[in-house]
Amino acid sequence: MHITLLPNEAPLVLSGPGLAQMTDDEFFDFCQHHPDLRIERTNLHEIRIMSPTGSLSSQRNAEITFQLSLWNREYRLGRVFDSNGGFRLPDGSMRAPDAAWLANTRWDALTLEQQKKFAPVCPEFVLELASETDNTTDLQVKMLDWLRNGAQLAWLIVPETETAYLYRAGQPEPEVVQGFDNELSGEAVLPGFRLRLAELR
Repeated sequence: MHITLLPNEAPLVLSGPGLAQMTDDEFFDFCQHHPDLRIERTNLHEIRIMSPTGSLSSQRNAEITFQLSLWNREYRLGRVFDSNGGFRLPDGSMRAPDAAWLANTRWDALTLEQQKKFAPVCPEFVLELASETDNTTDLQVKMLDWLRNGAQLAWLIVPETETAYLYRAGQPEPEVVQGFDNELSGEAVLPGFRLRLAELR
């Protein structure tokens, strides 16, 4: 199967009995055959295929990963993952956030084979960066899925409106931060980390 999507095109959703029976290894191989696409799988085994982002979204995502990696290099408490890193979650879905962080102890508990594929673990911290074609309401539902699967802190950043939604474990409603003159604190999950939103303008 050959799939082509244009940058910033809306996600393509595939479903059916054959896809529902696809094993984790088969799904991993499917993703490897389409390295130019971002692919996720829902807990219902629907496959969502997303096009590469435009250059502006890519630059913003690189800035976020840079700031997170710079903090992590100083504190060395865990591992940072970019938007290419997929995680197999407890509900059976496979998600690839735009940025993520996982504590060293949980990463080290995985086998090398698990680390090479979609790690069967939910990161403590995840960040989703909305692109121009993303539906904010859909992304807000996705953030709640992250919390249900074990994330402790999850941020949704919408550059078009300079809005950040901060989701915390045990709190069903997010805190809303308006304006990119603000900085976001990593709180107890990422102690000492502050994301400078102004760099995303």
